[in-house]
Amino acid sequence: MAGPTGFPQYQFFRATITPAAVATITTAEQTFTVTGVKLAWRATVIACAPSLVAGVAIATARISADDTVAITFVNPTAGNVTPVAGEYRFTVFRE
Repeated sequence: MAGPTGFPQYQFFRATITPAAVATITTAEQTFTVTGVKLAWRATVIACAPSLVAGVAIATARISADDTVAITFVNPTAGNVTPVAGEYRFTVFRE
């Protein structure tokens, strides 16, 4: 659904989450409750962590179900790394 100028609509969400450790040299998708997001939106999601942790990054984020965002973390290091816990911010661009 486009806004009045033809551009996608966007909304901001916040959720306090606690990710699990990501194993060495892999990616791992984890799901978190983000109240208000809807699967039917066909949206693009940008997830921002509250701070950085060396050795782990956000690869992608998507709405996996109503009120649920799935974040894929990547860990290219030689050991397990746990992404930072805290308030993540999400920008959701709706078509």
